[in-house]
Amino acid sequence: MAKLSDRAAGAVGSVGEYLAEQRRNAQLSLRQLSDLAGVSNPYLSQIERGLRKPSADVLQQLAKALRISAETLYVRAGILDPDESQEGKQPSGVVDAVLLDPALNERQKRVLLDVYASFVRENTPSAD
Repeated sequence: MAKLSDRAAGAVGSVGEYLAEQRRNAQLSLRQLSDLAGVSNPYLSQIERGLRKPSADVLQQLAKALRISAETLYVRAGILDPDESQEGKQPSGVVDAVLLDPALNERQKRVLLDVYASFVRENTPSAD
C-alpha cells in the first residue's frame, strides 16, 4: 500500500503535465477547460503545475470535458494501480460508479476499488 502512495505522490506532476498536454491538444484555454469541467481556473492551473493533487471526482469531470479516459487519469494520479487497469478491455463501469458516488469518502472509494480489483484478479484465468 505504501508503494502506491509513494507512486501517487510522484505522479501528481505527471497527471498535471498530461492534463495540460490534453488541453492543448483539444485546443482549449485553461479558462475554457475550467468552465467545461466545472473546476475553478486557479485550481486547474495548480493541478497542471503539479501543486495540487486532484480528487477522483475532479479527474472524472476533467476527463469528461476533455473526452478522454478517466481511467488513464486515475492511473496517472496514482488512484489506480496500472497493473489493475483494464487496458485493451471494455471498462466495467464499476470503477467509475465507485469514484463518482458522493456518499463515499476517498478512503472508502479506494478500499472498494481494492476489493473489486482483488475479485477481478481472482476470477481471471491465469496465463499458466
